[in-house]
Amino acid sequence: MLNVVNRKVRVRSRNLKPLLESSDLEVAEIAAGIQQHLDDDRWFHATKVFNQLNLEFAQAMREAEPEDHSLRPRFLGHIIIELLIDARLAEMRPRLLDRYYEVLEQVDAKKIQQVINMASVRQTDQFVRFFEVFCRERFLYDYLDDQRLAYRLNQVMKRVGLPLFGDSIMELIPSIRRRVYECHETLLTAEVETD
Repeated sequence: MLNVVNRKVRVRSRNLKPLLESSDLEVAEIAAGIQQHLDDDRWFHATKVFNQLNLEFAQAMREAEPEDHSLRPRFLGHIIIELLIDARLAEMRPRLLDRYYEVLEQVDAKKIQQVINMASVRQTDQFVRFFEVFCRERFLYDYLDDQRLAYRLNQVMKRVGLPLFGDSIMELIPSIRRRVYECHETLLTAEVETD
């Protein structure tokens, strides 16, 4: 979420350490949750299957749009894997997204923003606003449909300053979805790739 709010606001593990031992239990709990996210993200991006799929999807996108020499295919290959895992989990457990948003409605976004600001060199006053939009829009449901997924992906492209993709990439989404769905269990349980 911070990448959307402000890409310069970064929470680092070293800044979370003192917060994990805070006497304010809410601060400690939020810091632990952020740390868990950082650990999970680091693990996930280091797995062989994630990197293989990312490369596969980036190559398919380069072939679909050979004139595109930007980082867009690799970036798009990266995020589409994450979004489609969310979609697969939602399909497998139909009440999952409803429950997810029910839980988010109980979250104190101001407290999360406070912890973010305690653990980041740069401050933000925009997290609460974005969190409210995130909860209201419920765009994770859009990942279940190829057209709506494409729309959301193009919103990301626009936000990060990359060119929007057209029909040639759109045509790849169903096969990319199938590949992620085929690999979803491995993606969620894979060993970290080591050299």
